[in-house]
Amino acid sequence: MNFLRGVMGGPSAGPQPSGAETIQKLCDRVASSTLLDDRRDAVRALKSLSKKYRLEVGIHAMEHLIHVLQTDRSDSEIIGYALDTLYNVISNDLEEEEQDDSEEENLPKQVDDLGSQFTEIFIKQQENVTLLLTLVEEFDFHVRWPGVKLLTSLLKQQGPQVQQIILVSPMGVSRLMDLLADSREVIRNDGVLLLQQLTKSNAAIQKIVAFENAFERLLDIITEEGNSDGGIVVEDCLLLLQNLLKNNNSNQNFFKEGSYIQRMKPWFEVGDDNCGWSAQKVTNLHLMLQLVRVLVSPTNPPGATSSCQKAMFHCGLLQQLCTILMATGVPADILTETINTVSEVIRGCQMNQDYFASVNAPSNPPRPAIVVLLMSMVNERQPFVLRCAVLYCFQCFLYKNQKGQGEIVSTLLPSTIDGNSVSAGQLLCGGLFSTDSLSNWCAAVALAHALQENATLKEQLLRVQLATSIGNPPVSLLQQCTNILSQGDKIDRRGSKVQTRVGLLMLLCTWLSNCSIAVTHFLHNPANVPFLTGQIAENLGEEEQLVQGLCALLLGISIYYNDNSLENYRKEKLKQLIEKRIGRENFIEKLGFISKHELYSRAAQKPQPSFSSPDHMMFDHEFTKLVKELEGVISKAIYKSSEEDKKEEEVKKTLEQHDNIVTHYKKVIREQDQELEELKQRINTLTSQNEQLQATVTQQVSQIQQHKDQYNLLKVQLGKDTQHHNSHSDTFQMNGIQTEEVSKLKEELEEWKNKHELLQGQLREKDSVIEKLKSSQLEIGTTEQSSQTGKSGGLEHNNELQKELEMLRSQIQLQSAEISKLQMENQKLQVMNTTADPVLGDSSTRAANNSELEGRLEQEIKELKSEVKALSEEKESLKQHLDSSSSTVAILQDEKSKLQQEVAESKKEQDDLLVLLADQDQKLSALKIKLKDLGVPVEDEDDIESGDQGDEDEDGDEEEQD
Repeated sequence: MNFLRGVMGGPSAGPQPSGAETIQKLCDRVASSTLLDDRRDAVRALKSLSKKYRLEVGIHAMEHLIHVLQTDRSDSEIIGYALDTLYNVISNDLEEEEQDDSEEENLPKQVDDLGSQFTEIFIKQQENVTLLLTLVEEFDFHVRWPGVKLLTSLLKQQGPQVQQIILVSPMGVSRLMDLLADSREVIRNDGVLLLQQLTKSNAAIQKIVAFENAFERLLDIITEEGNSDGGIVVEDCLLLLQNLLKNNNSNQNFFKEGSYIQRMKPWFEVGDDNCGWSAQKVTNLHLMLQLVRVLVSPTNPPGATSSCQKAMFHCGLLQQLCTILMATGVPADILTETINTVSEVIRGCQMNQDYFASVNAPSNPPRPAIVVLLMSMVNERQPFVLRCAVLYCFQCFLYKNQKGQGEIVSTLLPSTIDGNSVSAGQLLCGGLFSTDSLSNWCAAVALAHALQENATLKEQLLRVQLATSIGNPPVSLLQQCTNILSQGDKIDRRGSKVQTRVGLLMLLCTWLSNCSIAVTHFLHNPANVPFLTGQIAENLGEEEQLVQGLCALLLGISIYYNDNSLENYRKEKLKQLIEKRIGRENFIEKLGFISKHELYSRAAQKPQPSFSSPDHMMFDHEFTKLVKELEGVISKAIYKSSEEDKKEEEVKKTLEQHDNIVTHYKKVIREQDQELEELKQRINTLTSQNEQLQATVTQQVSQIQQHKDQYNLLKVQLGKDTQHHNSHSDTFQMNGIQTEEVSKLKEELEEWKNKHELLQGQLREKDSVIEKLKSSQLEIGTTEQSSQTGKSGGLEHNNELQKELEMLRSQIQLQSAEISKLQMENQKLQVMNTTADPVLGDSSTRAANNSELEGRLEQEIKELKSEVKALSEEKESLKQHLDSSSSTVAILQDEKSKLQQEVAESKKEQDDLLVLLADQDQKLSALKIKLKDLGVPVEDEDDIESGDQGDEDEDGDEEEQD
């Protein structure tokens, strides 16, 4: 272990071994030691020497270190040492080690490709990278962290090769995505750096990382770290997001569909006090703005850009950016990048452009943001990059925005000028005629964009009049531009004089292109053509060659779009002038100076004006498109002879006539088609009305049938009720006593009642007799007491009276027995009477019920009769309605036959028109063949229009057949 002591700094006797020898001994110990502790100590020693003796350790120890990673995975400490050693060998970012003064060995400076060579050796065996991915999955900090650093270094040195190995490795990218979820910030942050290197320029890995929920995790980290106020971790996350989104349409769409644009809005929330921003915050906000620009870059597909622009408006991101734009205290570079970002968010999106036009600066009185930005653009004291950004913003505001173009031009027209406030048009005119060449160029380009592809505004701008000085009449804007152009060398300007002339020439070329009226106004000034020919004919230096080329382009536009309304400046005379003063070949050569210029090629690459210095600010991106379109056309127009021009004019006239005829017939066909559509609609309306009426009739017929069925059902029910009543009377006769027997019983009852009364009368008479007898008996007793003497004489008479009394008593007893017998019979009769009374009561209630039922039935029959009568009346009205609808159908059929006849006539007329058009097409093709034989280019628009005519004719035939 003596050599270990020497390596680790312990005292040793004898001569000191060299670094290479020590490393070789340590490698032998790693390879041959059986004890894990010995191998661990040897690897630790190699780690300590790997920074100073990087080359030796890489050459001798790499193979042994890889073997340790394969065999000693159970010991996290030795694995960590091995990974650290490999990182020190492969990485070029070595920290400076403090060297001992006594140490005489000084390492030579390592070449930059040393790490790349060691990386190539390491990844030659793909299993090594797969092994490293497996180690990165370990949770142990001493294994995972050095593994992440080593893999990051490998990607830095040999990115594409390592990316391919990871891509084909099973779950390779997914393993690395787990690093973002590690709770230890140092591993998570280094994992972000690793993914930065992994996703560089590899769309496949970018898509996998994005679909592994990278956007969600990265945005969460940015939010946790404090958005723009966060540290360098936020910067790393933003760089990774840029890698994932830049030039990757799939990920951009996924980012938008996942509603992640809405989560970007809090990034740009700034307070009122924007002083004292830290450098890290400026960097973070700069990257955030660049990330927004990645989503709405003009190089993206138009559909994707448009959807992102709309999403940014709806979530309030554009409004937040405009707030930063108008805020005070924002650093200049952030303000410049914000202007560029707003420019691309509104470019080509009408909704965003309208919102931007409505934004006002927080001033007193409030001014539109466009006016405030134009003030900065024409102010020469503003930074150059800021002025370029404002120009780009103005160009994006006017891009495909005819409404905005009209608003800008309207501020220049006499009827809309407001003397109390500064308008955009006034600022552009002020910049156009200032003594600062950069302001001249920017104002000219901005005004050219206000006229881009808008012939109406080009004509309206001819009305603009400028007051040059007091007492002099006003001159037109076009005349003033040409005056400044011709006096360019005489005016003292700050900056490049060529820049001012180039800007004015670009404005004039844009203004005159595709506008014959503007060309006529330009040629009406007799000084313009001589100036242009003089500029083109001179032999000037390299700087002036660009001006010569633009003068040639302007003169060529004056020829190509000339309508020959001015006799002295007809096409032929201008060509003769070029032939005499300049020469055709020389003219074409000077015209070619534009597209051959280096600055032209730079400007043609992208819409944003990005120049390293103001001197390089010469061409505009949209103007390069115009040059590309007109250069070949003008070259051909210069070489055409007068006869060819005449033939071309005749052909144009013929084509115009043909176009007029075709337009007329198109109009006629459109009118007929419109009439046919109206008639078809009317037929459809009447047909639908007829169907509705038929449906109504059918419905009413079905209702009538339902009422009939209900009536029949009621009749059946009524018949059943009468039968039931009859059956009740039958049952009444069958159940007991008949009516005759009842009457007999009543008569018998009356007789018995009479007898009973008679007997009672007799009984009363007998009672009275008995009372008389009793009274007479009392009288007899008294006579007996008063005269005892008469007893003997009246004894016989008394016996007779007693016999008579006994007889009367017996008669009374017989009569009382007979009375009791009669009373018993009377009771029997009363019982019989009571048994007969319920039968009589039931029959009376049934009779009452039957009478009520009969009354109800009669009432229902009356109601049914009235309902049947109403239904019959309704049926008659429906029949009348049906007759009227059938007459309407007959009328519609007559109209339909008439319409069919008219369609047939119109079809015949269209066939005649088609024959006429075929003749015209034959004439047109013959004329085109003649033009092609003469070398005249035939425009495709006529062919397209004729193709459209054929398509419309076929569509018309199909509609008529339908």
